[in-house]
Amino acid sequence: MDLLSTGDESTAVLLIAHGSRRPEANADLLQIAAGLRVAGYAGPVACGYLELAEPDIPTAARSCLLPGIRRLLMLPYFLSAGVHVSADLEEFRQQLREEFPQVEFVLCPHLGLHPLMIQIVQDRLAEGLARV
Repeated sequence: MDLLSTGDESTAVLLIAHGSRRPEANADLLQIAAGLRVAGYAGPVACGYLELAEPDIPTAARSCLLPGIRRLLMLPYFLSAGVHVSADLEEFRQQLREEFPQVEFVLCPHLGLHPLMIQIVQDRLAEGLARV
């Protein structure tokens, strides 16, 4: 399903990151959210943080749940499936399902070993070499 081409305004997106005490680190996720909007995503897009930053995940999720939203895609902006991805985020999903039974909460796969990661790593290595 290509959310950008369908113009699905009944599906919201929640980007989830660990969170940092450094505001600059948290700003990366905000730029990803802005990029989705620029790319044409029509539904609400929000960012939530597991800890150390605001808004937390439940608060960010609630901000997406405008009238007419039937589905919330929860995307873990994590590279590995540690405890946060494998357990903590599922707990948040269950809590939200109980609070909003009329909404479908979909926990998407984390970034992990997506095939494009190899290209990203190669690009970053080349950028590092260019600095030498």
